[in-house]
Amino acid sequence: MRPIASHTDTPMLPSLDFAALNDAYRSGRLSPVWVVDEVTARIRGRGNHGVWISRFPEEVLRAEAKAVERRAAVEGLDVMPLYGLPFAVKDNIDVAGLPTTCACPEFSYEPARSAPVVEHLRRAGAICVGKTNLDQFATGLAGVRSPYGIPRNPFDPAYIPGGSSSGSAVAVAAGQVAFALGTDTAGSGRVPASFNNIVGLKPTRGLIPASGVVPACRSLDCVSIFALTVADAATVFDVARGVDAADGRSRPAPPGFGAMGRLPERFTFGMVAPSDLEFFGEADGPTIYAAAIDRLRALGGEPVTIDYGPFLEVATLVYRGPWLAERHRAIATAIGGRWDVLHPMVRDVIAAGGAISGADVYAGFDRLAALRQQTQQVWRQIDLLVLPTTGTIYRIVEIEAAPVALNENLGRYTNFCNLLDLSAIAVPAGFRGDGLPCGVTLFAPAFHDPLLAAIGNMMQVAAGLPLGATDQPCPAAQPAPTIPGAYPFVPILVLGAHLSGQPLNPELVALGARLRRTVRTAPEYGLYALPDGKRPGLVRRASGGGAIEGEVWDVPAAAVGALLARIAPPLGLGSVLLADGSVVKGFLCEASAVETARDITRFGGWRAAIEASA
Repeated sequence: MRPIASHTDTPMLPSLDFAALNDAYRSGRLSPVWVVDEVTARIRGRGNHGVWISRFPEEVLRAEAKAVERRAAVEGLDVMPLYGLPFAVKDNIDVAGLPTTCACPEFSYEPARSAPVVEHLRRAGAICVGKTNLDQFATGLAGVRSPYGIPRNPFDPAYIPGGSSSGSAVAVAAGQVAFALGTDTAGSGRVPASFNNIVGLKPTRGLIPASGVVPACRSLDCVSIFALTVADAATVFDVARGVDAADGRSRPAPPGFGAMGRLPERFTFGMVAPSDLEFFGEADGPTIYAAAIDRLRALGGEPVTIDYGPFLEVATLVYRGPWLAERHRAIATAIGGRWDVLHPMVRDVIAAGGAISGADVYAGFDRLAALRQQTQQVWRQIDLLVLPTTGTIYRIVEIEAAPVALNENLGRYTNFCNLLDLSAIAVPAGFRGDGLPCGVTLFAPAFHDPLLAAIGNMMQVAAGLPLGATDQPCPAAQPAPTIPGAYPFVPILVLGAHLSGQPLNPELVALGARLRRTVRTAPEYGLYALPDGKRPGLVRRASGGGAIEGEVWDVPAAAVGALLARIAPPLGLGSVLLADGSVVKGFLCEASAVETARDITRFGGWRAAIEASA
């Protein structure tokens, strides 16, 4: 790996990860004005190399940085979670003051306002540097289909940078910006992350508004985030998301949702059988994938081998039937039917969409519905799925010789994601023998983003790889959220008939709950055998209590209401203090119901009490 060209002024610009920049800002060592000057110098020093399509003039950036500083002096830094962070925007997303081109000069227009997602980021204190290159109209995974050149892969310019969000990924990896926006329809927010040793967060569709984004395939398009660390990407995600009435596919985050969750002590993850893995001749791929699996095990994960067949078939649908027809319509509308203005390969790929019939569309929807049912069975066994982000990487000359076939290879482990409404995050996983980076992607159902971020964050820290192509070390893990759990699960303590192996445990399993850990309460509780003989009651005592054994199960947030409806009096859910000092929701009993009940506190748990009375 080569160090990035750096400005020689002092003080030296630290890593552009958020923790380093925030520390420098709060200590007064740096200011946003100095940082935008430095990143501008970095861009000039490295040369464009196909990364940028347009940028704000230096005087405009300095003026915006000064405005951010003035606002912080009045309102404080805490109201601007992205204070002074320079960022880039893929050039299919509107930014007022710069043209939107989609890498097609004939299409270019000047937007009257920025996309809502850009406005969210700027209100949080981030500073937009400019617009980045892409595969034209976001069509491709290689990053080579643009009249503005090919963004140079910072690890080896002979290799593709990944697409379609090529410029955004390279800008982050090369230390030119702290984060960047991309888009992801079939992998465009994940493949470039893998090829540039950075993080690519592909959120649940609709959580980040897509108004002001030129559609490629609107029903699948997501705004995505590139950053040096998972923690940074999650910070941007929390700022960027929000419901937008102008976006028909926008949807709100559920109550309790936060971009970064807590790492569960136990979880199950899906992995692909060796017979289903394809690395297209890449020798180091299997070893890097295996190392990622080992990291998940070390974090408390239990592997489950899954049938990848249904996912792979879904992946083949992206450029067939309804979705190719939708892409054809979107691009035809954008260019006004002037097919001659398109990059030849983009034109060839899209052309077939014009011949797709209504019957073909419905056949495609029907097939996807059937495959979605098959994949649903997999999610009943696992919390997340880990796959190679791509099987391999190609040289530019190789892609040019076989553009369609090799692009399909790049999408083997990405194309299914948005069709199945999944959340995903791509994280760095290792380096090949020739120094090129490889990554893996974690997938889970919609709204499981916080779970993926929690696990992906620890995976990245455990891997200990440098950040992007900058040779800066990966920072230590950030503190976990203070809340006991985040959507999509609510941790609930069970103490009696819902314990593993007990009569009501199947009810928990049927709700999709998963056992996380065995625990004890703080030594402040009394346990009583209720008169029906089938359940215990837990009551907090002022004195004379004991530590009671139980299990914490993560219950899907959407299923908590169903669980509550099945809880018969005198039991209910309340807050329970555990021996480690944490608090979870758990089964508690009305105090009046235990006045004549048998005290079984001395046994330390329901199972022990049952065994003693047998």
